[in-house]
Amino acid sequence: MAIGGDPKTGFVALNRFAFGARGGAYAGDLARAASDPRGFLKAELLQPGIAELRAPALPDTKTAIQSLFAEQERQRIEREKSPPAPKVAAAPPTSGGDTMMAQGETAPAPAMTAPAQGPKMKAAEPPVPQRLLRADAMARFQRAVHAPVGFVERLVHFWSNHFCVSAAKGGIVRATAGCFEREAIRPHVLGRFADMLKAVESHPAMLFYLDNAQSLGPNSKAGQNRKRGLNENLAREILELHTLGVDGGYTQADVTALARIITGWTFTGRQRRIGEPGTFVFVPAAHEPGDHTVLGKVYEAGGIEQGEAVLADLARHPATARHLAWKLARHFVADDPPKPLTEHLAKVFANTGGDLKAVAVALIDSDEAWSAPLSKMRTPEQFLLAALRAIGRMPEGPGLILGPLNALGMPLWQPPGPNGWPDTAAAWTSPEGIKVRLDVSAAIAGRMRDLVNPSELLETIAGEAASRETRQAVARAESRQQGLALLLMSPEFQRR
Repeated sequence: MAIGGDPKTGFVALNRFAFGARGGAYAGDLARAASDPRGFLKAELLQPGIAELRAPALPDTKTAIQSLFAEQERQRIEREKSPPAPKVAAAPPTSGGDTMMAQGETAPAPAMTAPAQGPKMKAAEPPVPQRLLRADAMARFQRAVHAPVGFVERLVHFWSNHFCVSAAKGGIVRATAGCFEREAIRPHVLGRFADMLKAVESHPAMLFYLDNAQSLGPNSKAGQNRKRGLNENLAREILELHTLGVDGGYTQADVTALARIITGWTFTGRQRRIGEPGTFVFVPAAHEPGDHTVLGKVYEAGGIEQGEAVLADLARHPATARHLAWKLARHFVADDPPKPLTEHLAKVFANTGGDLKAVAVALIDSDEAWSAPLSKMRTPEQFLLAALRAIGRMPEGPGLILGPLNALGMPLWQPPGPNGWPDTAAAWTSPEGIKVRLDVSAAIAGRMRDLVNPSELLETIAGEAASRETRQAVARAESRQQGLALLLMSPEFQRR
């Protein structure tokens, strides 16, 4: 189906596959997308390193975790210097060992309340995990807001939510959530799924979030000595969420076997005896010995290669292809995606060995991806990023985005569970949720002092796709701020 030259297909390209058109100094996206919608999207996929995000201010995981450990050590020393406070529970113990095998982590010391001594008192510096999260958040937001196309960033956000971790787990994940996305997701978004899967499951953020860092083989040397055994959380989510899907044909026995196979996958703690703190390490003494069977295949006794072999097989399993194809089609096209589309994407995934760029191209080339109505609801984050693109402004700091995200019920890198944020319209269209969106839209408009005519902005970001009703509502607004708020709440802006 030829779709070039129709202004409305340019709108579909920018809103279905990206974060919407940019306004302000970057106006013109709509015309560029309309001239060749498929080519507009594909061209971004060909740019070398387009998904990667590097900046001197963004540390790697090792540096982030070491900074966290250093802060915890400073807090410990300060607590020892201070007289004990009555009736205050002691902080939970640290792992105390060379690998992160303890369930908990040292809690940050309570913030000290400074006495009111006048306006010159300096605000307390946020803890290390929060500073790191905010720096990565700002970089992530800037990339999405300024991207000339934005399709690759949408893919990054999709895979980051598919393989989600939650900052609510504690300081280690909060400090490394951005590192996890930069190191395990971005390098592989247009590469092989098998490589992404391996990077994700061996990353300290995931190992800590789903408790594999403290899982011990019951018959391993460490398991026998510590009288502590298996944790199946990561193994279960690998099968249920990350690869095969809930209907992928695995059993509880497969979960247990995989959990045994990935015992010993952990990361180095603060003692520095077997590596740099914060780096992935395989610990043979914690690994469950022997052969193990997953999905009917026997994996012979071994070390880390035993787990790597299972992941490689899961990455190319037909159920994995079907599960991922369905999720991609649901994310980009419709809550109930067309079956021919999901079948086609699954076939491309299987035939290319999990080549995610090839799957992305197949999605763009499919007629179903363009003919389906724009019925998907933007998530709160997609809504805020689209708003910033439209007005052509980026806040000086991440707080003006993180705050509204919290209010809208979607705190960054903090999904409600390992299955990530919901991806259906019903999840984001409650009356309370819509009311908060209206409040946020009004707040965004209220901060604008040199706002362009909202009717002109509507033309810039929607063009012929804007309905007569939306045009009239925006044109009849009592002020430019009210007109912008109405534009942001319009169906053309909320739907994708």
